[in-house]
Amino acid sequence: MSSGFAWSICLVGMEARPVRVEAHISDGMTAYSLVGLPDTAVREAKDRVRAAVTSCLYEWPGTRVVLNLSPASLPKTGSGYDLAMAVSVLAAMGVISRSRAGQCIMLGELGLDGRVIGIRGILPSVIGAMKTGKTQILVPQANFAEASLVPGVDVVGVHHLGQVIELLGGDLMMPLPPPEESAGAEDGESTPAPAFGPGGDFSDIRGQAAACQAMEVAAAGGHHLLMIGTPGSGKTMLASRLPGILPPLDVEQSVEVTALHSLAGTLSAQDGLIRQPPFQAPHHSATLAAMVGGGSGVPRPGAASLAHRGVLFLDEAPEFGARVLDSLREPLENGEITLHRAAGAAQYPARFQLIMAANPCPCGNAGSRRATCTCTPYSRKRYLERLSGPLLDRMDIQIQVESPGRGSLAGAKPADTTAVVAARVQRARDVQRERWKDRGWDLNREIPGPFLRQPEGGFTRELIGRVDTVVERGRLSMRGAQRVLRLAWTVADLSGKTVPGLPELGTAMTLRRQNEGFSLPE
Repeated sequence: MSSGFAWSICLVGMEARPVRVEAHISDGMTAYSLVGLPDTAVREAKDRVRAAVTSCLYEWPGTRVVLNLSPASLPKTGSGYDLAMAVSVLAAMGVISRSRAGQCIMLGELGLDGRVIGIRGILPSVIGAMKTGKTQILVPQANFAEASLVPGVDVVGVHHLGQVIELLGGDLMMPLPPPEESAGAEDGESTPAPAFGPGGDFSDIRGQAAACQAMEVAAAGGHHLLMIGTPGSGKTMLASRLPGILPPLDVEQSVEVTALHSLAGTLSAQDGLIRQPPFQAPHHSATLAAMVGGGSGVPRPGAASLAHRGVLFLDEAPEFGARVLDSLREPLENGEITLHRAAGAAQYPARFQLIMAANPCPCGNAGSRRATCTCTPYSRKRYLERLSGPLLDRMDIQIQVESPGRGSLAGAKPADTTAVVAARVQRARDVQRERWKDRGWDLNREIPGPFLRQPEGGFTRELIGRVDTVVERGRLSMRGAQRVLRLAWTVADLSGKTVPGLPELGTAMTLRRQNEGFSLPE
């Protein structure tokens, strides 16, 4: 009777938990079993591990072999436990040092010939492995560049089980095969890199001064924005320029965002840590699972989480399913998504900036100066009602984007360049961070509503009273009033004011309810 063990990592959402992979070899009838709540991919590892060990010219034990994944109450998914299983069996057989096997964390799938194949989610797994105190982390060579993005970690890339045997003090009984350049990720195919905006400069925009101002305010305070306008008015161009004027991510944010894309399998490790805010623009046919995450077993992140610290752009927003749109209401408030499944719950960060664009009616010509709308009043009402009231109430800025006429466009002054606007946005964010640092807030978007009504919230009783008057008239909800006050702070920061005044509050009200065309009461 003999035993051995190795360590691996189980991902539950973004949370990494250590898993002790134990192997026990005992006398009795020939049997091979695996326990510890494995899913189908983990159960199939029994055959992969056995074939990989015999491919290294070691005879598989002809007795009873039991593999246990502990803690047994934690559901195990994926193929990343293969390498740890093989090492624990080899340690129980005495092929490698038991003590050295227990000092490492193993991540990787095994091929039948002993190759170590890349897996998804290597970055959050390595980040979690750091917290266990283990001195070394063995990862597939295909994932080595990605794993090396985490500073201060002793990462070793391996391409074959025989290489692991030698590293752990065993004698290899065969020539070590050379690494295969075609060794890829988990699905056997390279995955597309995440999108970080279509590019282009802010100065490409002409004739949309009000919309450009709204976009700058949205970027400075992290506010959500809804644009309603006729086709061709520039809504998509405006949204596509937003990532360029957002400040780059700091180191902590970069690691967090990169880990999310690693888990989703959309990371290009050759590009290093993701430094620019991500940009996600799902098609209006996207399902609920595609938007917020899903899948069998422990669900994977969706577009909302992949837009974390960046922009989620919904073009033709009324064409999205009602359940898909309403699923964004909670992450807009809480900044995270929690998905519950029978196999367990997964929590993903989703602190994105939502930008929605919509036509004013099904034909798109309502309010156009160049075409006649053919829609009935009822169809126009039904079209915009696809955007629920609770979702619209969470949109800080709601503006109308009009198509500029030919004459006005020819003589229109181009907007400031991306570099100039980005500098103003960065200055405004620096002011916010310095002002709210003692309270733990980074952006004006994060200021709690009750705080804004306190004396230290920056507003006089007169200004609060003006906003309350609009609320009493039914033109603004209490949530909308809080968002107007946050917008006023951002307008003040862009203007260089230390506290918001009546002009800043008026601008914020206009940005919030531009489509209704009313101003603050006298």
